[in-house]
Amino acid sequence: MDSTSAHILALDDDADVRQILLDYLSAQDYRVSVVARGEEMIAVLEHQPVDLLLLDLRLPGENGLQLAARVREISQVPIMILSAQSDEADRVIGLELAADDYVTKPFSPRELLARIRALLRRAQTNAAAIAADEQVRAYRFGGWELNTRLRRLTAGNGQLIPLTNSEFSLMCAFLSAPLRVLTRDQLLERSRLHSLEVFDRSIDVTILRLRRKIESDPSNPQLLTTQRGAGYIFNVPVSVLR
Repeated sequence: MDSTSAHILALDDDADVRQILLDYLSAQDYRVSVVARGEEMIAVLEHQPVDLLLLDLRLPGENGLQLAARVREISQVPIMILSAQSDEADRVIGLELAADDYVTKPFSPRELLARIRALLRRAQTNAAAIAADEQVRAYRFGGWELNTRLRRLTAGNGQLIPLTNSEFSLMCAFLSAPLRVLTRDQLLERSRLHSLEVFDRSIDVTILRLRRKIESDPSNPQLLTTQRGAGYIFNVPVSVLR
């Protein structure tokens, strides 16, 4: 996707920030819409094609995380959070819930532009992968089944195992490439999770959580194993239902 075809929507309550985003990104040949309230953002999303959403978390009288979750109910548009909240817990929550990237204020316009370009490229690259994923109804492995359309993981005894968004995305990444060593970068790309270096270790954390859910002995994993110095491998055959 070239910049001239990309429509960026920005939600921020600060008029100065809105003007900076409008002026700078428009100068880079993007089509830019700026709004100050959540309802205005939803209205644009419902009536216009949007390629990327810039979303401020701190909005007077509104919850930015709830707005991000609401966006996810109606759209798969890439979301980049802009916020003065620098606490890592807040950043992880935002990325877990809905966002694809996170930039803290004050930000460098040049860095923001680089991140926007990278996220748009990633979204375009992932479009074909998403289309392929939509052809898969379920994955089965070792008595387990992951229904991709219902986002439901079922154990061999019929028990439903709840998964967070990041856990589901990572499971799909592993199940689409079983018996292959996948690096963290490959997992980030395949799962379409955020790719911020500071959150690289979030892959390890998510894998630990998955092991607690699918391994009979999480301290001695047999399904999802570590290849020291290389990455991880889903160490069991997988069948695909289409």
